[in-house]
Amino acid sequence: MNFPSRTTTAEIELGTTLQPKFGPDGLIPCITQDVSTGDVLMFAFMNAESLAHTLRTGKATYWSRSRGKLWIKGEESGNIQSVRELRTDCDQDVLLLKVEQTGSANASCHNGYKSCFYRRLADLPSAAAGTGFALEYTAERLFDPATVYKKKAT
Repeated sequence: MNFPSRTTTAEIELGTTLQPKFGPDGLIPCITQDVSTGDVLMFAFMNAESLAHTLRTGKATYWSRSRGKLWIKGEESGNIQSVRELRTDCDQDVLLLKVEQTGSANASCHNGYKSCFYRRLADLPSAAAGTGFALEYTAERLFDPATVYKKKAT
């Protein structure tokens, strides 16, 4: 699938044609959000191939930088993300997927959490002062990754 070439700033920012801006590495950032709750589930990258696959299949498909290949969310874990909406930001250099996530654990994070954003900075004033950077958990783990993924020991 060939996406439309980028044209004028006015058309990119205010027009009605998707003209994604892939970076020099061929990637575009993608934020994924739960369509029902609005919770941010994860952040990943897409390339033209994974974006085209996502549009063709309706299943969120990303580009794995570490593995150097397409990654269909849920292909190992069974926690599938069905795309309900695709948005782009004003200059079309970031994508936002709104998905319905299904699967036994209904989790998007490879560490077993519903969202990859399962920790927060515990004390903003301490961090601002440079004296504390402790993280605290904000969610419970939904599955044990060791039982879901068949990773090789390193």
